[in-house]
Amino acid sequence: MKNYLSAICSVAAIGLLAACSSSDSPQKNVIFFLGDGMGITVQTAARIYGYGEEGQLTMDTLPDTAFIKTFSQDYQVTDSAPSMSAYMTGVKMNQDVISMSSDTMSVSPGKDAATGVSNAVNNCLPTNGKPVQTLLELAKAKNMGTGIVTTARLTHATPAATFSHICNRNAEYDIARQAVPGGAGFNSALGNGVDVMMGGNSKYFIPFNASGSALEKAGRPDGRNLISEMKAQGYAFVNDLPSMNAVSINSGTKVLGLFDQGVLDASFSGGHMSYDLDRNPAVEPSLAEMTTKAMDILAAKKNSGYTLVVEGGRIDHALHATNAKRALQDTIAFDNAIAAAIAKVRLTDPNLTNTLIVVTADHDHTMVMQGYSAMTGKTTKDSPGILGVLKQWLTPTTPAKDAEGATFSVLAFGNGPNRVSDRTAMTPLTDAITGADNYQQESAIRLAGESETHGGGDVWLGAIGMNSSLFKGSLENIEVFPLIVKALGL
Repeated sequence: MKNYLSAICSVAAIGLLAACSSSDSPQKNVIFFLGDGMGITVQTAARIYGYGEEGQLTMDTLPDTAFIKTFSQDYQVTDSAPSMSAYMTGVKMNQDVISMSSDTMSVSPGKDAATGVSNAVNNCLPTNGKPVQTLLELAKAKNMGTGIVTTARLTHATPAATFSHICNRNAEYDIARQAVPGGAGFNSALGNGVDVMMGGNSKYFIPFNASGSALEKAGRPDGRNLISEMKAQGYAFVNDLPSMNAVSINSGTKVLGLFDQGVLDASFSGGHMSYDLDRNPAVEPSLAEMTTKAMDILAAKKNSGYTLVVEGGRIDHALHATNAKRALQDTIAFDNAIAAAIAKVRLTDPNLTNTLIVVTADHDHTMVMQGYSAMTGKTTKDSPGILGVLKQWLTPTTPAKDAEGATFSVLAFGNGPNRVSDRTAMTPLTDAITGADNYQQESAIRLAGESETHGGGDVWLGAIGMNSSLFKGSLENIEVFPLIVKALGL
């Protein structure tokens, strides 16, 4: 009967509207997957790493595809703040700016006078731009469930672009408070708050404590405990896999997940979740597990569908470190989350008639596959695969050598920390060396500092499900937002 009434609810003249309700209309959902830094070379290398040259990622099966131009308003090579903001708002922005109007200029945050902690206050002056509506804010306005899931910390640039507005991505104390319903600085466009927020733990949610741990000594200079505040607003708080799995789901469930295993320190991880290569699967959830849990929570709300954003954030971090192995493993974990989401949707929406899934990246990196390598096959415990030294394709058991007679790896970077000035004097590279977990691939240019840069190449987008055929050709990143809105009929 319900399906019959749904079919006739649009026919007002027959006098049966009294039998119809909004619950009879199918819920429309969108899941937006963002592989941070996942350029096309990274996708290709991850496919080979996980499945061999003739293998297939779930991403490869998406029927509708496009290429995305990623430049920001003022930079040829973008950073994550304006690139993710472009997807979430349809507005082109300047470097470092998050979900603000195009005239907004990046303003570096200052330091708190009492604690000396930087990024303490809102750095957007009244005359410096204005907020622009994000996809999650639009979803909230349309009574949709909303969620953000990431392996980075929630206040990092990419997830921040979904729920906050700021003139500089580094003002993370301010970004965090925008997520807290009823609190000072809350982003009121989020209504009663984003329903599901899961990512890495960080100093931005806990109060400053001069005698505490290294993390607490870098805590919030305003003394607020945002975890406690969100719990008071009805959020269930989870910090590991068992507590996430134990969340009781009903129409009112809201969840804050901050997963901190192994990274509650002052290390480079900075509150991000573990790389998938290092993750303890009994304690720290995978991106796939977080994604499907978020889907269950949002589906139970019985709202007008839901909008869920999922970021594979640590792909980017491993690439900055020129550590290809962790980057490729995190790309596989990201792809596994896509596969899990599609499988779960098909349980209730077999043909994805009412669900749109979009997969893309915010920017490229400088990683390349070089030389005329022999086929490597997938990476196993006995073979480094694409992580190994390059073998000559005519004699595939013989390592190739450069003009100085030195061996080199299949994967390399345009810039980064590992640039060898005299390759004639270096220890010859072997599969054991280049296939190791912590190996940093060589780079052509050595930059100051220890971090490789983003690249400016176009990235790939794939889509499946409801109105996915809208995504095709060559698009600017700002064109994706209106296509998602159109696909949802908003």
